[in-house]
Amino acid sequence: MKVFHCTHCQQLVFFENTVCVRCNHKLAYLPDLEVVGSLDRIQDDLWQCPLQEQDRTYRLCDNYTRENICNWALPPDAPHTLCDSCRFTQVVPDLGEPANREAWYKLEAAKRRLLYSLRRLGCFPSNKADDPERGLGFQFLASSEAVVDKPVVTGHAHGIITINVAEADDAERERRRYQLHEPYRTLLGHFRHEAGHYYWDRLIKDSPIVDAFRDCFGDERKEYTGALQDHYQQGPPGDWPQEFVSAYASAHPWEDWAETWAHYLHITDTIETATACGLSLNPGRSDEPSLEAGAVPRNSQWASFDRLLDSWFPLTYVLNNLNRGLGLPDAYPFVLSPSAIDKLRFVHVAITKFRSES
Repeated sequence: MKVFHCTHCQQLVFFENTVCVRCNHKLAYLPDLEVVGSLDRIQDDLWQCPLQEQDRTYRLCDNYTRENICNWALPPDAPHTLCDSCRFTQVVPDLGEPANREAWYKLEAAKRRLLYSLRRLGCFPSNKADDPERGLGFQFLASSEAVVDKPVVTGHAHGIITINVAEADDAERERRRYQLHEPYRTLLGHFRHEAGHYYWDRLIKDSPIVDAFRDCFGDERKEYTGALQDHYQQGPPGDWPQEFVSAYASAHPWEDWAETWAHYLHITDTIETATACGLSLNPGRSDEPSLEAGAVPRNSQWASFDRLLDSWFPLTYVLNNLNRGLGLPDAYPFVLSPSAIDKLRFVHVAITKFRSES
């Protein structure tokens, strides 16, 4: 994530902000400029963002003005009323349930971060409305909306990502994390993982690199449902840390890819944030992890996988030390084996190839 500033007074602001605390200007994320811009109303539904090069005019997303769920803007002549993020959402939770509005806000905020990362990586998807066959869509469903005897399951199928609304409840998500013996479970992580399944179809399936995928991750033609049942009944193999980025990744090659994809987005987004903040590590001893400010240049973050890893390991060291100082669990409770690193490299190469051919 980049560091953002109010375009009116240069106050530090965040990706989700809607008002500048210094100048009180309304704020909106402007996808065409990748900035959080300050806005001046020029008509009832038109807003202007004054910039040095030229003034830009926008409309606010309906989910911004009517629902207070979004903070994105769209062009004034757009033929629709929802922004580039909200148009991906096909089903929202039942807002008759009071808790669902807060859940919807959390779900949309996590989805916007996913879409931001995908745009920065050069593989921003189309939505289902514009591309029914190859587009991406999201459905946010609560258990109360489920078909009898068919509970809502977070997952992906045919370009539709379904997220169980319960995952937006911190206590419920932590209960599930503990029950499944997971070291890490976040709402954003669900979005990243399920997007990995979508991009397997886009980047790997029926592509020239599918055989290379099988050499690295295994043969995805292995029966899937039975593999998952075996995983939940028997648990992962004892040596899974030597081959996989997580225990769940050992269930099936598709899950291995999705877990690795999610981990890659986790790495690249955190590194971009650290780089944008100018983070550096200058230890007193030469044998301690060090990191130069701007070690991964902002305009070519993803040019070198080795450079990413060289920045990542010092970052995990300081993240975990800071969390322990706060009395919190490790922010990064993972150890990357050589095999897991090879799989992360494969994801990096697949994204780079996709971007170069698009």
